[in-house]
Amino acid sequence: MGTRCRIMSPNGEGAVVRYYPLFLDITGRKCVVIGGGNVAERKVERLLACGACVEVVGKSLTPLLSARNGEGKVVHRDADYQDSCLVGAFLVIGATDDEAVNGRIAKDARALGIPVNIVDDLARCDFILPSIVERGDLSIAVSTGGRSPALARKIRKELETVYGPDYAILLEILGELRGKVIAGGRPSGENRACFEAVVSSEILDHIRAKRWEDVKDLIRGLTGVEMEVEPR
Repeated sequence: MGTRCRIMSPNGEGAVVRYYPLFLDITGRKCVVIGGGNVAERKVERLLACGACVEVVGKSLTPLLSARNGEGKVVHRDADYQDSCLVGAFLVIGATDDEAVNGRIAKDARALGIPVNIVDDLARCDFILPSIVERGDLSIAVSTGGRSPALARKIRKELETVYGPDYAILLEILGELRGKVIAGGRPSGENRACFEAVVSSEILDHIRAKRWEDVKDLIRGLTGVEMEVEPR
């Protein structure tokens, strides 16, 4: 990871960590999870959903992780942790219940320049994992900087009531529309105005009411684009 620096708080009383938010493409990347319990299981499932090549290190696995290994979806290294487990990893998650082992994982990963997350040990994390709301390709991440995962979960649940499944449909339509509008060759400023007009319109209300003809009419009127909007 190179040289690590800490930014002092304004009053000089200690280091302040400011995490840089980003969405990372881990498709086809080797991601190593050390531990085979319930916490490791949750981390593995999320990594698999994002297309990672996951290796799980541990002497025992949950039934679901065993099933994933049997399905060929994860590689299981039936062994105690050692630094060789990290070779070639893109990122590492330590999810054991042994503090000494977790400390070794963090130290070894950093020595190899591999970003590491140690579950429930913020001081040993290079990155933290936010609470996520997903609606199709729409992802909303909530983080408290590791200070209160419970609060992050509460906020996520509140967001889930605001951003329902209709947003997945809206984003699918907008994605197709964007390609058609850009292909029209108009200036980028005009395109931007079209997109903003659509997202600010009553299109979401039409989607919720399954008024697909109204959706098509609205898009045509605001952008001049003809689209087939299939009932969902």
